[in-house]
Amino acid sequence: MASDRSLDPRLVIARRDLASLGREKTIVLAILIQLFVAAFSSFLVVGLTSLYDPGSVESGGIEMAVTGDAQQELFEAVAETEGVQPVAFDATDDAQQAFNVGRVDAVLTGTYDSPPDSDGRVIEVTAIAPDGSIRTTLIVVQLREVLKTLERNERFERADSLDAPPLELPPEANASPYFSFTYTVLIPLLLFLPPFISGSVAVDTITEEIERGTLELLRVAPVSLVDVVDGKSLAMIALAPAQAALWIGLLSANGIAVSNPLALLVFVTATATIVVVFGVVLGLQLGRRRPAQLLYSVLTLVVFGAAILLPEHPSTTAAKLAVDSPSLVTYGHVVGYVVAAVVLFVVARRYVARVEPESL
Repeated sequence: MASDRSLDPRLVIARRDLASLGREKTIVLAILIQLFVAAFSSFLVVGLTSLYDPGSVESGGIEMAVTGDAQQELFEAVAETEGVQPVAFDATDDAQQAFNVGRVDAVLTGTYDSPPDSDGRVIEVTAIAPDGSIRTTLIVVQLREVLKTLERNERFERADSLDAPPLELPPEANASPYFSFTYTVLIPLLLFLPPFISGSVAVDTITEEIERGTLELLRVAPVSLVDVVDGKSLAMIALAPAQAALWIGLLSANGIAVSNPLALLVFVTATATIVVVFGVVLGLQLGRRRPAQLLYSVLTLVVFGAAILLPEHPSTTAAKLAVDSPSLVTYGHVVGYVVAAVVLFVVARRYVARVEPESL
């Protein structure tokens, strides 16, 4: 007890709230399910892929239209890349039409060009990929692999024309056929569930204190209502990145590489802050668990779905970071979420400071 008195009251409240989560069967079950998925991800991904997208498992994944003068070279490069199927088109317009109607996922057009300072010829490749979806990230990554394969093949075929022997190329790595499911579904799922669970628990902790009348007992400590809300919020915010870090570690142990872990944890923390602040304000405003929890669930789903209007959906941001293919827009979104989290947290504290505890 003496040690608790010497601590910041917000930390004491946060620690007690975290300790009390062990008695919440629903929360424990949700965490255990996530733990199971992360720990056995390498086994689950095989079966879940067939449920998520059976066509991709049967057909081999992404289909790329190949056309142009250098069609043969491109066709061979696509065929050698795992998870990708080549579809030959004689005319570029036909390939573009197939892409527009969704028959193929991308278009590769190869043309020959003669550089002015050489007697040889080079292959220029124009790639077309869909825009604005999580699948775009995967297609771009596969396009990169195809171009690497094409470069490897061309270097090998033209080795005799070089004045000096080329550098030895690194060995080829086998790509996973379940790449799409892993980075578009599994990893975003494991990263976004902790913040949403934290927000839900924040709603419960606030409304239960109000319904049971124990909020006044906490203020006898003496601590202000702002301190009480701060402690509960910080506990739930800290819980999300802690879970995400554990899931990333377990995924890595299963052979699933997750790039940019620090940026992902910052992203998860910012998301958790936004969601928890939203849950706390709802709990204080409504004061009853059921309507607050229902409204939290509905509005969270609506906002998450409406995020598709952003230049990059949060799931796409997580996927790009995890697959090590972030753009400036991706980093801009992470910074934007951090700024939004800080602003909302400050605004929420000011709102709580104006709330009369006796009115709750």
